[in-house]
Amino acid sequence: MRAYLVRRIGYMILAWWILSGLIFIVIQLPPGDYLSTHLAALKAEGLTLNEAEIENLRIYYGLDRTPLEQYWNWITRFIRGDMGRSFGSYGGGSQRTVLSILQEVVPPTMLVTSISLVLTYLIAVPIGIYSATHQYSLGDYAFTAVGFIGLATPNFMVALLLMYFLFQAFNISPGGLFSPEYLLAPWSLGKLLDMLNHLWVPVIVVATAGTAGLIRVMRGVLLDELGKQYVITARAKGVPERRLLVKYPVRMSLNPIVSTVGWTLPAIVSGSAITAIVLNIPMTGAVLLVALRVQDMHLAGSILMVEAALTIFGTLLSDVLLVVLDPRIRQERSAI
Repeated sequence: MRAYLVRRIGYMILAWWILSGLIFIVIQLPPGDYLSTHLAALKAEGLTLNEAEIENLRIYYGLDRTPLEQYWNWITRFIRGDMGRSFGSYGGGSQRTVLSILQEVVPPTMLVTSISLVLTYLIAVPIGIYSATHQYSLGDYAFTAVGFIGLATPNFMVALLLMYFLFQAFNISPGGLFSPEYLLAPWSLGKLLDMLNHLWVPVIVVATAGTAGLIRVMRGVLLDELGKQYVITARAKGVPERRLLVKYPVRMSLNPIVSTVGWTLPAIVSGSAITAIVLNIPMTGAVLLVALRVQDMHLAGSILMVEAALTIFGTLLSDVLLVVLDPRIRQERSAI
């Protein structure tokens, strides 16, 4: 197992390094650069700069260097913990460091997404077990119908419908995480309670689609496990149904859910971009969308690098959890 972990960590470092190059290339693919976008915005406002001022800005942003030099400067600084400065795509201008922006938007993103994920698993797993053990019952049909509706409905549509309903029925505007009077106020008990009062709307919206998908996965895998020979044999030997269900089929059915940890960790940081924009929540996904649109290389690249690292680490974590959860995989790993 130790040799397996050492080998996997080596692969992780290599994969992360390759991904850094791909991320930089993707950010640079659109024509022009951040300065071109900035000059076009100034021109639309009736402002123009002379060639000397444009060249000074190009040097200031480091855009006078070759792409290879820009990449090497960016990745070496990133490894040292310096994510560079934003070009100004997020509030505060180009003097703000990428780290300060992430410190502002990552906590609310992690809060909303983490609670949503916990809620998703707490709802989806029991419902999936019930649907599989009560196949073709009225409850199974009801949960299946609700699941299909949840899968077919985009999160931002749920957000819009919920916002419309709350405003029409209760005259409540659920956008944002704070009321206007608490937006810039220092942390206090009142601000915390105000945030909790606003938090349930984005949590419900983000959890909707994930819950529907996990219900279908849990139901399908558990139905497959319940039809296997070891379950039939255990029943024939008189093993109590509840003990049999929890100890074997349910445990094996959790494998696909555990294997999605590699996607879950970056999702906690990235959040849902369109949902965040609709609900006016400062989440990382919305910031990334703006940074990519204006080619803010340092901000967009840093967010994508963090998500890439979390994806790679999450994949390793899911593999380790599968080894612990499933004895069959444990035996295969011990043979390596």
